[in-house]
Amino acid sequence: MTHVKTNNPNNTSIHGPVVEEVEGLIRVYKDGHVERSQFVPCVDPSLPFELGVACSDVHINKLTNVWARLYVPTVTKSSSVSKLPLLVYFHGGGFCAGSASWSCYHQFLARLSAKSRCLVMHVNYRLAPEHPLPAAYEDGVSAVLWLKKTRNDNLWYKICDFSNIFLAGDSAGGNIANHVAARLADADALIKPLKIEGTILIQPFFGGEARTESERRVENNTESSVLTLASSDTWWRLALPRDANREHPYCKPVKVKTRTLVCVAEMDVLMDRALEMCDSSEKMNKCVVYKGVGHAFQILDESPLASTMTLEMLCDIDAFIHHSEPLY
Repeated sequence: MTHVKTNNPNNTSIHGPVVEEVEGLIRVYKDGHVERSQFVPCVDPSLPFELGVACSDVHINKLTNVWARLYVPTVTKSSSVSKLPLLVYFHGGGFCAGSASWSCYHQFLARLSAKSRCLVMHVNYRLAPEHPLPAAYEDGVSAVLWLKKTRNDNLWYKICDFSNIFLAGDSAGGNIANHVAARLADADALIKPLKIEGTILIQPFFGGEARTESERRVENNTESSVLTLASSDTWWRLALPRDANREHPYCKPVKVKTRTLVCVAEMDVLMDRALEMCDSSEKMNKCVVYKGVGHAFQILDESPLASTMTLEMLCDIDAFIHHSEPLY
């Protein structure tokens, strides 16, 4: 993340006028210059010892500066589990903001790793508009291929079940997880012996030109959702290829053959689009709706209700990963 301070908020004498902006997050100028605010503090990989999770950062591709933060549960010799699932996670931020070092993600994924007894690899992919889609999808595929290449070279490989990998993410990261899963399904032989067991999509960011009922209902109500309809449209303009609109295939979910858990927030503008993935005809899809909370509640909302719903989400993800009875 970068934060460029300017005396003139429009900075017209240097970069021209501001052409796109999501207030408090990103500002794009006519000449292509991009400014990102420090919306969430970045933190190092350290974690409290009592949490029982070790964490470190690794380079995936030094040329593209793609890296990942790894979370590894502490497994003792007395543990009955010899191999643990691996969850490859992609953060949200409209494809244009966010980081694997954001404190809110660091806390959430450390809890997820401990609760679900799984390793987590949080991928720090390239951001739009400097790197529009499909760059993030390509980075996701590269991360999985990196796992294949280095699987026997890591200190944690002995406790990782590489045949039990889940692709997961929230918001734009949910979109990335879905599209990466589809790309890897077409290249199944390329990633063997790795196997994608399922996808976990948390309030996935999909779109379309026609408005849904939840988009009209929540629209620009920042009290119920940090993602407004206006900011959603801006993210898509910045992330999509030039001249594409919200009917582009990148805006749409792709059907995958693996099991899918879709986590939906009731007060989210994206609720209806997420529910479309949970059609009863899709027997492989499981859906959970978290009542009374908005977009990204699990990382940005500190209210008692959000804390309760976040704990429920962690339990649902744990149940989905380990094939136990889910809470829906």
